[in-house]
Amino acid sequence: MKTTYLLIATVTLLASCNKEEAVTTTTTASASSISPALSKVLDASPTGEVKAIHIIRNTAKSGDKITVSGKIMGNAEPFVDGRSVFILGDPEVLTACNENPDDACETPWDACCDSKEDKKRGIASIQIVDADGRVLKESVEGVGGIAKLADVTVSGTVAEGSSADVLIINAEAIHTGE
Repeated sequence: MKTTYLLIATVTLLASCNKEEAVTTTTTASASSISPALSKVLDASPTGEVKAIHIIRNTAKSGDKITVSGKIMGNAEPFVDGRSVFILGDPEVLTACNENPDDACETPWDACCDSKEDKKRGIASIQIVDADGRVLKESVEGVGGIAKLADVTVSGTVAEGSSADVLIINAEAIHTGE
């Protein structure tokens, strides 16, 4: 099961940008319909020294406790439909298209002006798991301010299967906003 989500995250993260791609809609969860496991993560406050994704990914090992911050961006679809998973982009490496003058990109969160190499080093997959380590089967988009281009700080544990190429964090606390 973990391998499946790792594969989904890897494929999603490394997908190429296509400005002609149609914008798809995803279902958002209301605050009243979220599980206790998701609520616990959203109610917790991130702790520890905040580090940039591109810096922490080179030294982080499975089981390490880390805190990162960034924007939800890096792909046209930064959320996994029906799962508590999203892509967090490092604004020191990636630039949302709406921050580029004269860019009329319809999906500014995809950072399509950035190279695949920058996307690879500037993104992390954030997932919220249950007590057994399985990703929650509920959408996180729209809950607690979690949205495309939102500023997010996450404290959690580097997931098993993470590497310098694919950083996956099991979130224990998520804060949105500056």
